[in-house]
Amino acid sequence: MPAITLPDGSIRQFDGAVTGTEVAAAIGPGLAKAALAMAVNGKLTDLSESIAADASLRFITRRDAEALELIRHDTAHVLAEAVQELFPGTQVTIGPSIENGFYYDFARNEPFTPEDFAAIEAKMREIVGRGAAFRRSVVSREEAIELFQKKGERFKVELIQDLPESETISLYSQGDWIDLCRGPHMRSTADIGTAFKLTKVAGAYWRGKPENPVLSRIYGTAWRDQKELDAYLHMIEEAEKRDHRRIGKEMNLFHLQEEATGSVFWHPKGWKLYRTVEDYMRRQLDAADYQEVKTPQLVDRRLWEASGHWEKFRHAMFLARVEDKDEGDRTYALKPMNCPCHVQIFNQGIRSYRELPLRMAEFGACHRFEPSGALHGIMRVRAFTQDDAHIFCEEHQIAEETVRFVELLSGIYRDLGFSEFRVKFSDRPEVRAGDDATWDRAEGALKEACKIAGVDFELNPGEGAFYGPKLEFVLRDAIGRDWQCGTLQVDFVMPERLDATYAAEDGTRKRPVMLHRAILGSFERFLGMLIEQYAGRFPLWLAPVQIVVATIVSDTDDYARQVKAAFDKAGLRVEFDLRNEKINRKVVDHIEQRVPVLAVIGRREAEQGQVVLRRLPGREQQVFSLAEAVEHLVKEATPPDMAKSLADVVAA
Repeated sequence: MPAITLPDGSIRQFDGAVTGTEVAAAIGPGLAKAALAMAVNGKLTDLSESIAADASLRFITRRDAEALELIRHDTAHVLAEAVQELFPGTQVTIGPSIENGFYYDFARNEPFTPEDFAAIEAKMREIVGRGAAFRRSVVSREEAIELFQKKGERFKVELIQDLPESETISLYSQGDWIDLCRGPHMRSTADIGTAFKLTKVAGAYWRGKPENPVLSRIYGTAWRDQKELDAYLHMIEEAEKRDHRRIGKEMNLFHLQEEATGSVFWHPKGWKLYRTVEDYMRRQLDAADYQEVKTPQLVDRRLWEASGHWEKFRHAMFLARVEDKDEGDRTYALKPMNCPCHVQIFNQGIRSYRELPLRMAEFGACHRFEPSGALHGIMRVRAFTQDDAHIFCEEHQIAEETVRFVELLSGIYRDLGFSEFRVKFSDRPEVRAGDDATWDRAEGALKEACKIAGVDFELNPGEGAFYGPKLEFVLRDAIGRDWQCGTLQVDFVMPERLDATYAAEDGTRKRPVMLHRAILGSFERFLGMLIEQYAGRFPLWLAPVQIVVATIVSDTDDYARQVKAAFDKAGLRVEFDLRNEKINRKVVDHIEQRVPVLAVIGRREAEQGQVVLRRLPGREQQVFSLAEAVEHLVKEATPPDMAKSLADVVAA
């Protein structure tokens, strides 16, 4: 007689094994209609699953977060059925739900194109309208292989053959169509609704390996209702307008080319933006008592072997083999991260507990081999700069350092225009360094630090670094997209592997705890985010060109030069526009260049020593004397950290 405990604490008794469908019906017709799936003892499963023993039970309805993943998973199955009905002979491979949608990979002689989407979507709506139930069956390995061999599905056969012997092999059918799947699924295709859309098609290697066949991957998105779908499509449309690659070209910030795949060519304006952010970050680190260092880019493989990175990251390292008559053959790697090099600095001389915490920062140039298909503008590159730092501390200092770091990170994000972020706690991955006892200590210390720091987090199971658990700071941008940027990782392992010690207060030698931390992540990726956050229309302190002095008539050129010289002397980033063009043409051109302020000079302004400041892209304009204009613009262009410091001095 299973006792079913519901979320409100109430208990329902049943005479024998019972399905989720039956429990929902016993509770009431409203729930029976609304329930899509259920969580039994925390595990998501089909409503048709039998419950034979006492269990806690929570029903999943369309309002719950889990519903989206179910909708997307089911839609992927409907996509595959639609494709095989429309294009006989197409083989199916895998089709998971992903963030904001789903995809399915197909084996077909002729790749799909976006022109195929209208017919596929129409067929999908037809399948949804049939309302065929999702039915699960468990079969033997032999039965599954025989079934898919008869269907000519060699990729499914390969998947089944590679499953562990202990794996339960389950199939799901919807009407006559059947697929290999772990589940769970909703009740029927009708539960999906029609708030879905196919978005793009791409090539993908079978199982992600270049030596395997290229498949045709169709992506789609699916939501609870049309309102959610429309909001998402609007966000995607807005994201295309803000694409940093297009804006970077229009503003002449940077370019990329095949001769240096995955590396950025920064143009003068783009480098000015880069330097502005770098200078800001350096001031913040100085104020937070970090010591900046610089370490080599090319490091012998022996250090990477000792740290554990050689085994874990060798496939992503750029290697250089050197023949030396004195030293013999040696293998070096361009560093993919900075942490082992920072330990080398820590290890120079005898460290004392009085020096801890020691905060060591570097704007470190790193290189990682990313597959060419994964590269994306300046957001996913092979050569990048990390705003990296490592805090060497005693175990009891972890909480205090976490509090300090979160305060630093929060202030920086606010200054750069990101007022909202959330935190994920990523615990031990399947492949990791260190024993379970060490991981227990590290995870416990980080969770306690979060509690003291008042940091609420969501669990992100199995996604920790290979040497320790980490906090991931996820930013929300202006159009609602999430970006994982900052990290804080607790590491007991690397100090042990690289023999880092300090003299403790009791005179013994102890291992420091190593906190790996980043705020921006990589400069390149973060600058790409900033470009898209502001759509290239930066606040004045960040803008590569803050002001353009533009003349209405050519006989004011001399006064315009005086204005520019005054702005230059005040440290503002200013350019001329003395072209023989109408002022309206100049306004349009500089709006396209996303210049924040146009300083307009006509005969009247030249005669009276004035400047008209026009805010772009709007029509708002103000008339100032030249001295007032300089004072006004300097105040606005002062970086927020320097403005705060100035305000504090004035207040004191």
